[in-house]
Order: sequence, then C-alpha cells, then structure tokens
Amino acid sequence: MLTIRIPDQELFNDATQEFINVKGRELRLEHSLVSLSKWESKFHKPFLTKEDKTRAETIAYIKCMTMTQNVEDNVFKAIDAKVIDQVTAYLEDPMTATTFTEQEEKRTINREVITAEIIYYWMLALQIPMECQKWHLNRLLTLINVCNIKNQPKRKMTKGQIHARNMALNAARRKRFDSAG
Repeated sequence: MLTIRIPDQELFNDATQEFINVKGRELRLEHSLVSLSKWESKFHKPFLTKEDKTRAETIAYIKCMTMTQNVEDNVFKAIDAKVIDQVTAYLEDPMTATTFTEQEEKRTINREVITAEIIYYWMLALQIPMECQKWHLNRLLTLINVCNIKNQPKRKMTKGQIHARNMALNAARRKRFDSAG
C-alpha cells in the first residue's frame, strides 16, 4: 500500500474563473486487480499496455486505487507531477523477492492483450483464491507466472544448453577465484 500526502492548496478554475481551496488529505492507494478492473470499466480499454496514459487517465487510475473513504474530487485536482512520479514508482515495484531466469522469462512471454478479465480467468484456472485480487498487481502477476512455470512439464536441457551453462559457470568461478583454469 502506498500512502501519499496532498497538501493544502489553492487552485484556479479556468472555466469558472474562480479560486478553489483544496484541503490537504492523506490518501492510501493500492495497485490491485480491483483498481485495474474499475479503471478498465470506465475507459473501456486495457490499462496494461505500453501506451502512455494522459494526465486525466492517470488521475482516474489514482482515484480507482484510492482506499481512503470520502475524498473530495478537488483533492485529485491538486495532484502534481511529484505525486504522479511516486505513484509510477509504486506501480513499477515488483513487490516480491521472486525472480525468473532468462529461460523462464522466454517461456512465459505472451503477446495477448491483458485485461482484468484475462487475469481473473488465470486466477480461476490456476485456483488462486479471489482475495488475491486485492494484492499488489505485480505480486499477483508474479504468482500467476510462478504457477504457470511450476505447472509446465520439466524440459530437459539440450547438450548445447548444458555446455553453454557450464562454460558460463566455469568462467564465473575462474573470475571469482582469479584462476586461469
């Protein structure tokens, strides 16, 4: 969970030509499948794409992530670039110690457009409990990836792969122990 603080501010509304006083607020945010689903239902397009989001789309996602109750809309208008950078860093955080080898990553690459419904399908197919929809999304996607890898039949390495792995291990050991062989 990410906690951000929006300070007291005075904003100017160009449409009404009036000043707006925004009372600062602390917001608790969670990047989860639930927030992703809310955003996609509003914009009718996938969130998990390489395309940059507009400021309005980003603010809308922050609203969807907000766990704090009864937040006035003006508080979201007071979000600045510094807060957006904080949120972006939080969205990109893996939230897990699990890492994948290069071979595992290549196996799990999928060109399919990923939407909330696809992730829900994966959860159901892999029998992941529904309470995990409230986890940080990157952690949930890592769990799905781990389940997929563990459920795949074990592949034997080819002679060439074994040779390449052993060469790399030997080179690393020679370097570590400053040895010629």
